[in-house]
Amino acid sequence: MQLLTVGSVAFDAIETPFGKSDKIVGGAGTYISLAASFFNRNQALVSVVGEDFPTDVLDGMVNRGIDIRGIQIPEGGKTFFWAGKYHNDMNSRDTLVTELNVLGTFDPVVPMEYRNAPFLMLGNLSPDVQRKVVEQMEVRPKLIAMDTMNFWMDIALDELHKTLKLVDLLIVNDEEARQLTGEYALKTAAKRIMDLGPRLVIIKKGEHGALLFSADEVFYAPALPLEEVFDPTGAGDTFAGGLMGYLSIQDDVTFDSLKKAVIAGSALASFCVEKFGTQRLEELTKNELDERIKAFYTLSQFELA
Repeated sequence: MQLLTVGSVAFDAIETPFGKSDKIVGGAGTYISLAASFFNRNQALVSVVGEDFPTDVLDGMVNRGIDIRGIQIPEGGKTFFWAGKYHNDMNSRDTLVTELNVLGTFDPVVPMEYRNAPFLMLGNLSPDVQRKVVEQMEVRPKLIAMDTMNFWMDIALDELHKTLKLVDLLIVNDEEARQLTGEYALKTAAKRIMDLGPRLVIIKKGEHGALLFSADEVFYAPALPLEEVFDPTGAGDTFAGGLMGYLSIQDDVTFDSLKKAVIAGSALASFCVEKFGTQRLEELTKNELDERIKAFYTLSQFELA
């Protein structure tokens, strides 16, 4: 496997100013793997679902080159379920229902075939679960990327610090970066995060793009202006999946390659928000993606006199 992802595979029910969905498939692991499959069809997913999860969705993952042997299905278990309602600004939301179900006792087991994967993506789960996956790797991956959120900073900060020491790249939004470090200026916040362990930091700014930091360099990727944002759920995970899918197929972790990967992830995320759940990603063609990546290039290209 070139790319290994650990992350939730779940059910969501979403309400936005533009409509509402019934129970649909979601979860960080789902979005990450689906997005990565546009670049890499040699990947694997470690997760857990209940017996209520539809087999045709799992079959669809396999058809996209996602190895699902690492997905546990406990007997009699129910799949993680989240329901939320977005406010008019589409940035803030209220959680209406959270049912951990099988995710509440998830103990990840990385199959032997995956333990030498050169790229590892730790989706948003508890820091101790993320760390268990890293500790099962037999060979240190070329790049370990990690997502986290405010919730873990509130209830498991010590565990989060332990896991941060093991990773190369942290992907967070601006609010999370500020909470984690106590710094308002994002450049300073990125430096503080690097002091905690990661050598690379990506700070997402939603409709205002994303910033990539290393110790010596900074890159800014703009967000593509969209006429309509229908459902932002999963956009951050789609970004991470596109980024890791691109990097893993290039087998290159230089800063120049990372810059291109940020654009690839941003392009995929811009599609994700156009429809509820994973629907737009499932419909998306390679030609559409190529044109969107070109649009990002045109958006920021200029020449100095």
